[in-house]
Amino acid sequence: MKTFKDIVDEAREEVKEVFPWDVEERKAENENLLLLDIREECEYAAYHVQHSMLIPRGILETACEEEYEDSVPELIDSRDREIIVICRSGNRSILAAQTMQWMGYQNVASMKTGLRGWNDYELPLINRFQEVVDPDTVDELLNAGFCSTLMHPDRRTFQS
Repeated sequence: MKTFKDIVDEAREEVKEVFPWDVEERKAENENLLLLDIREECEYAAYHVQHSMLIPRGILETACEEEYEDSVPELIDSRDREIIVICRSGNRSILAAQTMQWMGYQNVASMKTGLRGWNDYELPLINRFQEVVDPDTVDELLNAGFCSTLMHPDRRTFQS
């Protein structure tokens, strides 16, 4: 039986990975770069890279194809575009990038260390209100786990 770690390690053999500081360089060099965040909506609302596109991992495959209600035309038309897939720690993103390669995406990579590394490198993250989120707050959210802390829908504060 394979473990999650085994599956991720196998994907690493097939998928290019870039560090957060490389992503910053790629953004500066390629204005057509697509940053694809595959976390859940509650994670994205709390903090994300500015100008990234949210496509949760659970609908990625159908978002990449025209015949599904979850299809995303910009993503469908991006098979030759440079894409960097982002998640919290770099595990979900490497599996998503591998799937996208299988689906014909030619220039896709995973962001190694995910948003943990991005935040450790002190690169800016914003919330759903387009406000910069303090790195210490992001660190707390990262350590709290998957959507265990949700943003209150009517305020800019977090609640358990």
